[in-house]
Amino acid sequence: MKPATAAKKLGIFLPATPVEFQDGEVSRIQFLELQSTPPEWLVELRRNGPHPRQEVARKLGISTSGLARAGAPDTMTSVEIKSLLEQKPEWLVVERATHAAVQDDNARIKSERAARLESRGGGGGR
Repeated sequence: MKPATAAKKLGIFLPATPVEFQDGEVSRIQFLELQSTPPEWLVELRRNGPHPRQEVARKLGISTSGLARAGAPDTMTSVEIKSLLEQKPEWLVVERATHAAVQDDNARIKSERAARLESRGGGGGR
């Protein structure tokens, strides 16, 4: 697989990886090895960052759209993320509440759909 795909699946920021990783292809076996026995550079990246947008959003408990709305950087280190979580700026409080409400709503919709399928007799279809 391409390095960008592997980095995304590993939850790491590609430009922060070693040049050998960025320039080469990653086989399925290599990818599984990176997951099961990560090298020191991967452990360090996961621990301290910089983290990509999806990881930053996940660690902050908000959506990637929330990061964009706030004008926050797409990549952050663990120290920067921890600092934001401690400071709790207004935008972060609002985005966390928004994200939680969306997740609750999605769970409610999923539950209602499951209940509807159940009432129809276990439904196959969609």
